[in-house]
Amino acid sequence: MPLSPDPEVIVFNLKERYTGVSATVNALVPLQMSQWRLGYCGTTLSNGVTGMSLKQAIALSREAPQDRAFRIWHVRRDHEMMAGLWARDVLRLPIRLVFTSAAQHRHGWFPRWLISRMNAVISTTPKAASFVPNTTAVVPHGIDLTRFSPPRDKLAAWASSGLPGRYGIGTFGRVRPDKGSDVFVDAMIAALPQLPEATAVIAGLAQAKHQAFEASLRTKIAAAGLSDRIVLLGEVPAAQVHEWYQRCLVCIACPRYEPFGLTPFEAAASGCAPICSRTGAFEELVDQPGHNGLLVDTGDASGLARAVLDMLSPPERARAMGQAALDRVTRQFSLQREAEGIGHVYRQMFDA
Repeated sequence: MPLSPDPEVIVFNLKERYTGVSATVNALVPLQMSQWRLGYCGTTLSNGVTGMSLKQAIALSREAPQDRAFRIWHVRRDHEMMAGLWARDVLRLPIRLVFTSAAQHRHGWFPRWLISRMNAVISTTPKAASFVPNTTAVVPHGIDLTRFSPPRDKLAAWASSGLPGRYGIGTFGRVRPDKGSDVFVDAMIAALPQLPEATAVIAGLAQAKHQAFEASLRTKIAAAGLSDRIVLLGEVPAAQVHEWYQRCLVCIACPRYEPFGLTPFEAAASGCAPICSRTGAFEELVDQPGHNGLLVDTGDASGLARAVLDMLSPPERARAMGQAALDRVTRQFSLQREAEGIGHVYRQMFDA
């Protein structure tokens, strides 16, 4: 279904680099196109959807859409809020602004002011909502269950990777300190000697400013004699990430801070058993530790190593937790549920 030439809702993604926000928009837009007269403004998405420019969005929004008193601009970043306020309050365009807030900390004074000027605010977790007094609704991020799904056989999927071992332990995301890449490496150095059938992978890009950090991880791995069992894959193309989720038996997400954190949700939808640090929305995913995953304190490499050994002794326990995590995501964190929650906010605005 093509984007509407006269959209009632325009979704914004004004950032060149592919980020978690980009991933959310990339997944939601095709589904929302079937539910709303939708427009998209921003960088071309990896699913092929091409966006209009901000200038074009402003020109299009000088008049209200057919059968509506205004258009909704759905923004997710500070500079998008700024553009929306300029369009609404200075140019006096007939638009209303929806902002999605994921941060789990008190915003700075300027973002707080921007958020206070929104017509509606969607927070992705109850904790995020606690920092935004004008939250309209709590709508968790959702997972595309058609794209992220378990393989028939995890061990066979791992064998297709060409890496050693019978099963994989993976972490996904940028290689940098706040993502806990060093915590993962330290935990794997401690745990893998007791797990002779396991290989660990780190799938993610180290940007230029973090390449020295990545090099230090490689040096530490080599000093432990584990270069063949802790493998840095580099940046995996977005279209191939799901294959690595399917290959891994366990997904570890151990950032020191995360606003929401999609990767363990995507991995759980692919049948991985999650081990997560206590940040982001991870306690919403692993709501029954020991049943649908395990939780560890942020920055606790030794605790993470113990959790890995606990989960994989024996590996059948990880398979059972992976199935329970899959059930949790399917029931509570589908992309359809996210689109429905967002749609409810849109309808409230149009019907007010």
